Amino acid sequence: MNRYIGFLAIALTTTLFSSCSLIEGIFKAGMWWGIILVVGAIVLVIWLISKMFGGRGGTN
Repeated sequence: MNRYIGFLAIALTTTLFSSCSLIEGIFKAGMWWGIILVVGAIVLVIWLISKMFGGRGGTN
């Protein structure tokens, strides 16, 4: 019985540590995707405003 408890403890800690690193990776990827999407949205809004108010967008 003691053999199983030791194996269970090792398996549990291994699983918990790997899941923590997995969650950390997901949050890092989420942060970068969020930054990219926010910058893209800001660029899109600026481009739309410049098209609405202004320039022809080309040279004449």
